[in-house]
Amino acid sequence: MAGGALYYTNLLSQQIWGWSPPALVTLLFVCAIAGYVAYRDVKLSAELMLWIEVGSVSLIVLVLAIMPIRLGLHLDMDQFHLRGASLSSLGPALVLSMFSFVGFESATTLGAEARNPLRTIPRAVLQCAILAGVFFMLCSYSEVVGFRGESGRLSESTSPLHHLADRAGVAPLGVAIDFGALISMFACVLACTTAAARVLMRMAHGRLLPAVLERTSTRHGTPGAAVAVSAGLMLGATAAMQMGAFTGSDMYDLLGSLSVFGFLTAYALVALALPFARRAAGQHSHLLAVVSIFTVLVLVLIAVFDLRSTADALHARIPWIYLGYIAVGSAWYAIRRKNMVVTPA
Repeated sequence: MAGGALYYTNLLSQQIWGWSPPALVTLLFVCAIAGYVAYRDVKLSAELMLWIEVGSVSLIVLVLAIMPIRLGLHLDMDQFHLRGASLSSLGPALVLSMFSFVGFESATTLGAEARNPLRTIPRAVLQCAILAGVFFMLCSYSEVVGFRGESGRLSESTSPLHHLADRAGVAPLGVAIDFGALISMFACVLACTTAAARVLMRMAHGRLLPAVLERTSTRHGTPGAAVAVSAGLMLGATAAMQMGAFTGSDMYDLLGSLSVFGFLTAYALVALALPFARRAAGQHSHLLAVVSIFTVLVLVLIAVFDLRSTADALHARIPWIYLGYIAVGSAWYAIRRKNMVVTPA
């Protein structure tokens, strides 16, 4: 997400001033501000980002509503018939769509900090999944329609919604949408920093990481050391890629593709464990078991399609990098658990 923030910072800077700030300075600024906000007051930052996101989404919906007036209201039956779609292009598309959709469950990381969490968090997760899914489908359908007859391809556009705003005759909204996308990327950096810090804190509580990561600020109640490590790792990874001549969009693409496999693994394990957890609670359901198995199969198929359809060598290495990461993490976990001293109660 830091790479995405870098990309939109450069895009807006070029549009407004005709120059781009140094990439390392931008990455340092984004990660440092996200880390500070996550440490200082995550509630205030979440509310601010929410209202900015509402404004950004409203502008996108406005552009999508104006487009049919300009281009003519009709159904694009080619999309409903999947004309031009092929299995060879399904893998990368599924990975990209999963990356765009992941994170809807992030509210679960703040369980202890939410008001009435057993009611609020399930509602937030369900509403986020449904509303985001409908919004994504609307945007993808409208973007494909908007690029009909254009010389450039949708996949090659640096800012498709900005282009659609130009076609709809409301070009100034394009800049506002790009600014909203920048804020969205920063919000994602903040969300990742917050969520990762809570995971590190939990791991430290289980004695898998140094105890300093478990400590929370007496004033703000946030895990300061864990937040610093999360933001630092994000900065280190993106800065290393930038010095390796990777652009912001490259970082977003490659790191996003890598992270998708992590999300697929987590989602599959949760879906697989759910029927057993419900059975242990005396709430076994055959329907739930069927849905769980179907979910796991879909997630496995997404990974298989990606492995079979990846064309370039760089993306082809990503699954193997992820498997190596899992192997190293599992070995480290096994060693830590073996050497852990169990204190009798």
